Parts: sequence; structure tokens; C-alpha cells
Amino acid sequence: MALIFSNSNRFLFNNQHVLRSVLILSVRYKQRGHIADHLVESQRQSPLGKAKAGAGVGVFPPKDDKNLNLKTTPHDFKYVYPDFLPNPIPFLRDRILEKLERKDMFRRRQQIDIPEFYVGSVLAVTSADPYSPNRRNRFVGICIQRERHGLKHQFTLRNIVDGLGVEIVYELYNPTITKIEVLKLERRLDENLAYLRDAPPEYCTFPFDMEPVKLPPGSGVPLNTIQVPITSTHWQYKWERHDLKGVLLPSLPRSVRKAAQRYSEPWRQWDIMRQYRTEIHDDDRAEIYEDIEKHKEDLTQYRIDSKENVKITRMRQKSSGRKAISDDAQKPKHPTSQ
Repeated sequence: MALIFSNSNRFLFNNQHVLRSVLILSVRYKQRGHIADHLVESQRQSPLGKAKAGAGVGVFPPKDDKNLNLKTTPHDFKYVYPDFLPNPIPFLRDRILEKLERKDMFRRRQQIDIPEFYVGSVLAVTSADPYSPNRRNRFVGICIQRERHGLKHQFTLRNIVDGLGVEIVYELYNPTITKIEVLKLERRLDENLAYLRDAPPEYCTFPFDMEPVKLPPGSGVPLNTIQVPITSTHWQYKWERHDLKGVLLPSLPRSVRKAAQRYSEPWRQWDIMRQYRTEIHDDDRAEIYEDIEKHKEDLTQYRIDSKENVKITRMRQKSSGRKAISDDAQKPKHPTSQ
């Protein structure tokens, strides 16, 4: 008796090796978070070309201040330079690639000044746009998110333009970006401000001709402890299930509150292994911070050399012009033939 195969069964029968590989990849993807502790420890204790002892002693800034009642917070390394921090998942790291990307990031920072900003700061980004009238596009908005690592680091700006919410995702090291200005430097209580999409428009509306707010020199980063009310009837996410400190939720039904309690995970703040897996080892942070400090010194020397080169070229141009004028004055005038 001949077997009758449909089109779908024939495809499955002819591509069993493809399905087997897809199944193996899916299982490995689900098991990404389940790694033996000794493998994690051996991976983190092997910095490339660096001694294990002495790298993380007194070379990186102090840890972030957890007191949210303060009006200012210190300039912490992991918030000032989040783009330099590698992926905390051990088997997704490539230390050689990280070093090469870091060199490219330093080279890009020599061409453009990338200021210090945080989630909650108001920025103005000028980028090259061939379809704009003056070939330049300037967008002003509040930074609601910073994500990804290394050269792929990106941030999102949000603003209300003509009554519509506009969000633009910029890659921090995109060569089309010509200027990044910090109009208002501050931090918020949360590291992700996606809930502003469901908040009233006045909390994320900024004029395009906004003047920069200057801070006194040597002051800390202002911490804005404002709580944004959620007034939208259709929320983008279930914000009551997230541990958000800068959100003022309306009165919710009892069933919704019970579901939020059921999905909440209050034990995560005492989960030491989760904190260990999501943070970078102190030796790696110290190595990255040393590279950044060395780059700062090289950058200052590069700017001094560039200014001196500009002065030398200008002096050469002036001296060459004066020499040409003197040569013309000393050249004998030939009498005209009669």
C-alpha cells in the first residue's frame, strides 16, 4: 500500500536534519540562563592579557549611592559609560572583539564630543539627513531608554510634536551624528521611562528652541524624584507588574492587584546570584576604566597637537604670502619696448 503524503508532511520528511538543528538551537536558547557556577567563575576570572591580582584595587569610582532621598547622585562609572560595559552573559562575550570595538569607540570620540547623559536627560541630537532642506536634522527630546553594548549602543529620544508622540532611536556611534547637546542633565528613579508613552503629554513635551540648563561646576547629577501619573485607558504594558518607582498608578480593580501580587518577585532584591550574573566583574570594570582614563589623556594631547598644527599651518601660510609679496617687490621691472 503506497503512502500518501501531503505537502506539509513531505516537507517535514525531506528536511528532518533542518528541524533537528532548529530544535537543538531552541533548547539551547531556553537553557541560556542555566549555566554551571564553576563555568561562570572560570570565565570571569580569565581577563585577556591581564594579571588576576591588582587590577581592581582603587582604580574605579565608588559604587552608586542607593539613597533615593538625595537630590544629587555621584557620577558613577556604569551610568556615565554604559556603552563600554560588555555583555554580562559570559558565553556571549568575546574579549578580543571587545578590545577592538573599544579602539573604534575611542577613535569615534576623537571626531565628536559625546557628553555625559542619563535616562531622563533632555538632549538635542543633530544628524546628517540628505532629505532635509539644509542637510541637517535636529531633534530635541527626553532620553527614555539606553540599551545594547559596545559599538551597537543606542538611546531613544521622545518628544510630542504637533500632538503626536515621536520617538527616534539613535546609535551612539553612528557616523551620521554630527553633534549631541545636553540641554538638561538629570536622572530619574527608573532606568527605563517607557511608561511616558501612557503618561500625559506635558511630561515629555519640549520646545525645539529650548535653552540649556547650566549646572554649577563640581555639582552632582540632579535626581528628579517626580512620579508620573498614568492616565491612558489602554496601557502599552501592565505597569503594575513592574517595580517602578517613578509611576503613580490609578486605582485598580481587586483582581488586577491580586494578579500583580501573584506575578511580583520581591525576593529578587536578595538574590545574590542573579546580581552576580547581571553585573561585570570588578577586574573587567577596572581594566575598562583604565583604558578610558588613558584615552582621556590621549584625547587632550591630540587636541593640543591639533591646535599647534593649525597654528603652524597658519604661520606658514602667512610667511609664504609675505615672501611672495617681497619677491614681487624685489623683481626688477622690465622697460617697455618703444
